[in-house]
Amino acid sequence: MYILFECEYKGARYAGFDKPTPGQPQTLYKVSDGQLRTAFLTADNLEAVIAAVTADAEQITVTAGDPELRHLPPLLPTATGNALLSGFMRTHKSKFDTEPGEDEEFVAPNWFFKGFGSWLKMPGETLVVPEKPVALIEEPEMALVYVNDDEGNPHYVGYTFGNDLCDIGLHRQNPGWNPYCKLCDTSMAPWLFLGEPPQSVTGQVTIERDGEPAWEGKFSCGGDSLYFKVKDMADHLFTYPAVRRPGLVNYVLLGADEASFHDGFRIADGDRVTIDVQSHDVVLSNVIQYGGQPTAV
Repeated sequence: MYILFECEYKGARYAGFDKPTPGQPQTLYKVSDGQLRTAFLTADNLEAVIAAVTADAEQITVTAGDPELRHLPPLLPTATGNALLSGFMRTHKSKFDTEPGEDEEFVAPNWFFKGFGSWLKMPGETLVVPEKPVALIEEPEMALVYVNDDEGNPHYVGYTFGNDLCDIGLHRQNPGWNPYCKLCDTSMAPWLFLGEPPQSVTGQVTIERDGEPAWEGKFSCGGDSLYFKVKDMADHLFTYPAVRRPGLVNYVLLGADEASFHDGFRIADGDRVTIDVQSHDVVLSNVIQYGGQPTAV
């Protein structure tokens, strides 16, 4: 399984392969904004993508954890901001009374627009929410990444993981307010797994308050936990021309199971939410901030 990431280092953009080990050296390859998108659209296989990134590229070696190294959301076109973050709701089997039938007609789950790709936050960055949320909920989810070619045809490139933080309390007061409920920062791992979406994804959420664990719980968000087939959801979404604009990058969240809110816990200002995707060795850890100013983009 290949893992690709992009980062900024001393004002330049680089790509790397495999997750770095803290304190260990790692090789980075200088890339231009949009170079990876082009590689995925023109190369015949993953080996060709890697060759297109590494061949004749300027290389540097840095130490993982270097404070001047900043990871980026995978394939985010920073120059144009031409990326959308969206997702599906109520997708887990646990939220249905019956198991899906093999020949059951596909009825698309609800979908939401979360924001632009440039709104994504990296692990370690603060997640800003409205000043007075009703009741927040963390949502560990698998996220699919697609790039559109110059004709607007979507090309799946891989998957990663995110925290679709939102105000479920506001949604429960009025489901029609769901677009407001989603106006919370979203954390996403920078590691892009270059393979098909996995059936099994498992891990644990830990919420800390004043430096001490205040709530813990397990989660699963792979294909085997979903009521709907991943392909059916993606195929349906891309019937809409608005998400097939040429050059667009789409980050598509696949939904979460019940979490701390359903256990009676309430996330407070200053809490740290850590999502440990143990099955894939990925950790997203972010402090929650009520109100405040969004990061300039």
